[in-house]
Amino acid sequence: MIRPDLTLPIPENIEAAHFIGIGGSGMSGIARMYLERGIRVSGSDRADSPGLRTLADLGATVYVGHDAANLADDVDTVVHTGAIWPENPEFVLAKERGLHVIHRSQALHWLIGGRRLVSVAGAHGKTTSTGMIVTALRALDADPTFVNGGVIAQLGVSSGSGSDDLVVIEADESDGTFLLYDTSVALITNVDPDHLDHWGSREAFYEAFARFANEAREAVVISSDDAGARLVTQQLTHPHVVTFGEAEDATVRVADIVTDGPVAFSVTHQGATVAARLPVPGAHNAVNAAGAIAVLITLGFALEPAVRAVEEFAGTVRRFELHGTERGVSVYDDYAHHPTEVAAALSAARTVVGEGRIIAIQQPHTYSRTQEMYREFAEVLERYADHTVMLDVYGAREDPVPGVTGELVSDAFADPSHVHYVADWQAAADYTATVARDGDYVITLGCGNVNLIIPQVLDALERTTSDGDERRPGSGE
Repeated sequence: MIRPDLTLPIPENIEAAHFIGIGGSGMSGIARMYLERGIRVSGSDRADSPGLRTLADLGATVYVGHDAANLADDVDTVVHTGAIWPENPEFVLAKERGLHVIHRSQALHWLIGGRRLVSVAGAHGKTTSTGMIVTALRALDADPTFVNGGVIAQLGVSSGSGSDDLVVIEADESDGTFLLYDTSVALITNVDPDHLDHWGSREAFYEAFARFANEAREAVVISSDDAGARLVTQQLTHPHVVTFGEAEDATVRVADIVTDGPVAFSVTHQGATVAARLPVPGAHNAVNAAGAIAVLITLGFALEPAVRAVEEFAGTVRRFELHGTERGVSVYDDYAHHPTEVAAALSAARTVVGEGRIIAIQQPHTYSRTQEMYREFAEVLERYADHTVMLDVYGAREDPVPGVTGELVSDAFADPSHVHYVADWQAAADYTATVARDGDYVITLGCGNVNLIIPQVLDALERTTSDGDERRPGSGE
């Protein structure tokens, strides 16, 4: 992978930008906003995708596959992610030409300019919390510019240009780039150590969050409940710290959480309490909502309208997203790729599945995380899912590590009957169809490409009965 060099100069003027890895959720959102600014945009990705097609429809020149020929003569700036290799032919040619070559965080920094910035950081819940803040601000008649890490369901996009001076972004801690931005209000959802391949130690991870918070110009909004966030809070010297969560001393306290369906709860601030209900399930979303409400209060909105605005949030794509139902089996997808996120996603599913069972299809993400956390993955999957179908590791930017496969996770299950490791996707889909029965939820989990197995799962469900037999055409069985 290429570590971002945040010391490189960001050009003052950009007329033609080429994005290497343009199809990713974050990159495509930035590319969309460059198009909205009248900048000529081109880009490439290793595979075709709906995001690529959408950008092409908006006027971008897009390529499937990386090739030096993709870099047009008029390009003055090349934007890349950390997921590409230094040998990428477009990256190499851009360097040879002496073009401005910047990380996507620097491309986003250029877009923000000097406007009032809300940066949302944390190991989990960033995309949902950012989506909540953006949709709530729009419901409150504000018009923020925003860049999120996932598509906001009711808006249908992950980014958008607004007329206000306010910008809301999902800030990435994985590679330290969240420290680049001139943040006004910092929201820290939690500080669960991750990406230690970059940070080297938990202490360095905590210190980075403390620096991010202390450098916020106006306020820090931080979890009162998360153990890592509490450690960071002890390091804060900021004069305006707002806490949120279930702790009794939280500035914005969430309580009375009811999870039997769409989550309901109460929010208390300065002695006033307002009841709330979200369209999405899960106790973790009640806590995410409390963080978003705390940000809105910090921005000057009153408690009651802030709560009502957050209630309008309808979710983000790839967060407990229903893709279809066959044979009474509902197939969902979730971006969860850390043990804490997997536990939250499956716990939310448990509140709405009723008498049905939960069958997880897990794709571990990156060899380093799998090697570091395979026992934790096995523990939460065995605890929260009734059965797990384990796929192989999605390596992303990393080279394979001998012995680190999905089988490493499945072998760590206490009861082997609760898990089935299968590397072949079609075999995995067919096996899932034989296990699932009417009323069950199947949930794909991971931030790689595991969602692409869903059509195979739905087809397998349509073709087979729960005992594995082929369904007879026209029989209804």
